[in-house]
Amino acid sequence: MGNSLIAELEEKGILRLPNLLTREQLTGMQRAFEVRLRRMRWNDFDGYEKTELYRHMIQDVLTLDQGFVDLALHPIVKEILRQYLGNRFELVEAKGWKSLPTSTDFHGWHGDAWYDQKHIQHIPREVKLAVYLTDVKSGAFNYTIGSHRKQHPRPVRNSEVQDVPSSRIEEVLGSAGTAFLFDTSGIHRQGVPMLEERQAVFLNYHDPDVPLQQEDLDYYRYHPLLLNAAFLGNLSEEDERILGFGNKANYIVAFERHAKHTTLQTVLHSTFDVKLRADAFLQRVLGKLQRTWRTWNR
Repeated sequence: MGNSLIAELEEKGILRLPNLLTREQLTGMQRAFEVRLRRMRWNDFDGYEKTELYRHMIQDVLTLDQGFVDLALHPIVKEILRQYLGNRFELVEAKGWKSLPTSTDFHGWHGDAWYDQKHIQHIPREVKLAVYLTDVKSGAFNYTIGSHRKQHPRPVRNSEVQDVPSSRIEEVLGSAGTAFLFDTSGIHRQGVPMLEERQAVFLNYHDPDVPLQQEDLDYYRYHPLLLNAAFLGNLSEEDERILGFGNKANYIVAFERHAKHTTLQTVLHSTFDVKLRADAFLQRVLGKLQRTWRTWNR
């Protein structure tokens, strides 16, 4: 396994991986992911987040199914990351989303900005592990081969890549279970048009001691992982380190995210209060009617 895969990732910035998941693991992950996609997260209902028009986001996938944890700590993945990122890397984010059919280029060419570029001159290494949970026949992940570690990550205009030959664009089409690693500093995008829904999970690894950009601090993006205790048996010391056990580097005490859509939230909250009051009133009326009925039929 070793050197040839590392060399390919170093050279291209992207690496397709052999089958990492069993059929049983993939099926369990798909089922748990689909459950969260049934409704938007609200009140006491788990579900997806919606912050943009064409994607339904699911955070903290390690809480959903054992397969997600097994994937994050797969021996092949760990060995590659150990050599590419060094011994201080951790899994810092675990999320996925459903992309909706569209011809809009809503997630265009870019490198993933995450660290504080005002104070860091070099390009810290970051790698994402991507896995498709559905077959991807269109709107696939696109990566510009060899574009990694050339510049600080930023949005990239289409005109900047229009002369890149198609042979230098890796288009990752594939069936459910397809997995690949990529250096996030490389220029990549979600391809268009997307003719069918796409479900994918992205696990993000980097050194958690690297200072983060202010935007991610404000959003608390790289918060300590949320984990499900049922999935954490038989972990090695290295596994615990990768999952961030005991690391408070990016923990923010009593964090409160800046509120958006506050008027809409107030309206929904008030409407829901009215509904609960109506339910309580109806229950009292029905209870009184039932007691009256029992009295009449004694």
